[in-house]
Amino acid sequence: MPCTVCVTGECRFRTRWVTYWGVESSPSEVTFARCARTGRIRVRGETAVRFVTVSTPRIKVAVVFGGRSSEHAVSCVSAGSVLANLDPDTYEVVPVGITPDGAWVLGSSDPDALTIRDRVLPTVDKSGTALALSTDPGRAGALIALGEGDAGQVLAAVDVVFPVLHGPYGEDGTLQGMLELAGVPYVGPGVLASAAGMDKEFTKKLLGAEGLPIGRQVVLRRGTDDLTEAERDHIGLPAFVKPARGGSSIGISRITSWDHLHSAIGVAREHDPKVIVEGMIHGREVECGVLEFPDGSVRASAIAEIRLPDADSDDHAFYDFDTKYLDDVSEFDIPAALDDDISDRIRELAVAAFRALDCQGLARVDFFVTEDGPVINEINTMPGFTSISMYPKMWAESGIDYSTLISTLIDTALARGTGLR
Repeated sequence: MPCTVCVTGECRFRTRWVTYWGVESSPSEVTFARCARTGRIRVRGETAVRFVTVSTPRIKVAVVFGGRSSEHAVSCVSAGSVLANLDPDTYEVVPVGITPDGAWVLGSSDPDALTIRDRVLPTVDKSGTALALSTDPGRAGALIALGEGDAGQVLAAVDVVFPVLHGPYGEDGTLQGMLELAGVPYVGPGVLASAAGMDKEFTKKLLGAEGLPIGRQVVLRRGTDDLTEAERDHIGLPAFVKPARGGSSIGISRITSWDHLHSAIGVAREHDPKVIVEGMIHGREVECGVLEFPDGSVRASAIAEIRLPDADSDDHAFYDFDTKYLDDVSEFDIPAALDDDISDRIRELAVAAFRALDCQGLARVDFFVTEDGPVINEINTMPGFTSISMYPKMWAESGIDYSTLISTLIDTALARGTGLR
């Protein structure tokens, strides 16, 4: 579908007609389309293609953060970094916070309010104006007030949503489905890829079906609280017990004895009734970012290696939540010190995993580099965007700074639009 503005097959942006005052010297409202790639404007109804300048051409971006998952605080911190790096000359930002119990409110646009201070994690409360997103495609992007006195008022009509949400009810396809119904473009993968990427069981099923290297796992559904002897032999020790649909290493236990399996399952089930038991993979832990560009091309980033100086201690036996966000003990090498052939293979596998899940926009693929080669551990369809997160750091090493990375993601979302693609 050619761009409405450029009217060429080369530009694949999907644009929407919008109405503004003040197009050049016109005293009345003018309906036009704006191409996110070129920034040019085309007035509706004109026979000839005429490009004009609009007085307020900024793209309205709803940055959505918080949410109902156990990764609520991480989402807030990620959103703070995104807000701090959005160019105010290009974007008009509408911060939308989701409280831990699921209420949508007009959030804080102050990045400092969304930071970790003295190990205290930020959260979204109900102090902001309550709102909802219209799911009527005829009012695409309308954020509607719900509070007394202003109920029904349209607070903003956004062009695109940046869902900086981690975990269930945000990264798992639920929000993506709502945005598809509403006809609002959004950053990141669609419904299928988001749902599959969130669920470790189906991530590995899809990767395995493509012949990609994956580790050993057993799925424990509700009502199953143990492994058979054959399953224990298959997994081996040490083992990791995880919520099947979680992230940020929340609810994960490392066990060195099967005597600890039941307690580890209990910890995981505080976050998800479905539990994954994985065999430990001995190797170097590395990550690779994948980014889609507005023309549909896909590229893999520089590779990062995570090193834990105290990996043999009980305090930091693996890359857990505290190690990631609270304790300054982990070290990173970007780019990782790997042979060129291994690095090339990791990038190749990262893009293959991205394709296997039918991802769009972005993903971070985590690996272990073993003696037999790289093994895919998992794929994250909305990686962290905090100031210390690996995804933006890997792209910075690849020549794309944080602000450019965000702009690329937004432009790609606008180019893709919604619906079948």
